[in-house]
Amino acid sequence: MQYKFFPHTEEDIKLMLDKIGVPSLDALFAEVPEEIRFRRDYDLPSAKSEIEIRNLFGNLGKQNKQLTVFAGGGVYDHYTPSIVPYLVSRSEFLTSYTPYQAEISQGTLHYIFEFQSMMAELTGLPIANASMYDGSTATAEAAIMAVASGKKANKVLVSETVDDKILAVIRTYTHFQGVQIEVVPAEDGITSRTAMQEKLQQGGVAGMIVQQPNKYGIIENYDGFADDCHQQKALFVMNSVAADLALLKSPGELGADIAVGDGQSLGLPMQFGGPTVGYLCCTEKLMRKMPGRIVGQTRDNRGQRVFVLTLQAREQHIRREKATSNICSNQSLMALWATIYLSVMGKEGVKEAAQRSVDGAHYLYDKLIQSGKFKPAFSQPFFNEFCVKYVGGDLDQLQQRLLDNGILGGIKMADDMLMLAVTEKRTKEEVDLLVSLVTQ
Repeated sequence: MQYKFFPHTEEDIKLMLDKIGVPSLDALFAEVPEEIRFRRDYDLPSAKSEIEIRNLFGNLGKQNKQLTVFAGGGVYDHYTPSIVPYLVSRSEFLTSYTPYQAEISQGTLHYIFEFQSMMAELTGLPIANASMYDGSTATAEAAIMAVASGKKANKVLVSETVDDKILAVIRTYTHFQGVQIEVVPAEDGITSRTAMQEKLQQGGVAGMIVQQPNKYGIIENYDGFADDCHQQKALFVMNSVAADLALLKSPGELGADIAVGDGQSLGLPMQFGGPTVGYLCCTEKLMRKMPGRIVGQTRDNRGQRVFVLTLQAREQHIRREKATSNICSNQSLMALWATIYLSVMGKEGVKEAAQRSVDGAHYLYDKLIQSGKFKPAFSQPFFNEFCVKYVGGDLDQLQQRLLDNGILGGIKMADDMLMLAVTEKRTKEEVDLLVSLVTQ
């Protein structure tokens, strides 16, 4: 096989392959299915004018089918006020230099400071960092934080009700960190507190990770979980959808040591799954173990309010295995988006959007159960996402019928179980249309 775009010499490639114990490049890529391999020359067109480029991408965009979204699973179709993308695209944000150069990046440092302040208020924890890549990697970093903070404890418990995608990222991140991951089983869709207590009592546990709402959309009662963890010298970590914290008990109120999650629900478009922005907040005691950047506020020699990266040296992030974390960047543009969204919406606006989402989800749930085509999957409270069991036939056929009528009809969780999400963007007419298609 020819790899003509590789910049490496044959000697470079051989040295690399010998180091990792693989005989050839073909063997290195053996796991890539043959049907998706590209084995012909690239069809690169000649240069085009600006008008031609705009027309090209405009026509490509028209091939996307705009659907009415009733799916969630971590990414939600919330409304973005029109002022947000306008302000995000202003030149002082788009052209700001790296935050390490404080004297020429005050705009960037300022909005990162505001982002931290808002996330600290949402989560009820005093310290927040500049932002993480997404909610999954933030959760993985929290697991590593817990082990770094523990005394000779290298085990992290993860509830079975944590999203499978998040768990997969946690396992990947911690694989070479000497961190042992154990899953705490669930009962009726919620974390088994008894099973968690038994695992905690076995010792060697650095932290326990839960999700709120959990992967089924269920609101779990985590009262007392933090106490259970702290009695065994373990940290309690909560992953939450950022917007949901406008109505739910905050991680701080529940005694969490670290709060993590995704900020996509703060007005970030779905964008085919990304990019999003993660958040990570913690107690003051854990501040020095926190990954990523932290922006602080101070006064310059003229008494003016200014901002600067603080508490961590840049070199911290390039010390490889000795570093607290190897994350030395952040989703700054997405953090700006979330910051402007929260500023524009205000406390009451964020609460209202969350309440409308909850009300819409419960209206849809009741209608589906009344239809006789669905029955409850769990007997637990939920937020704006829920699971139901389909008893009206083939679930794949139902989802295809919805898709044919312009509706992205949830996520298939099992052969007969569907998870649906509702946001403030969904109208009563859209919900009623979905129900009518179900009852056909």
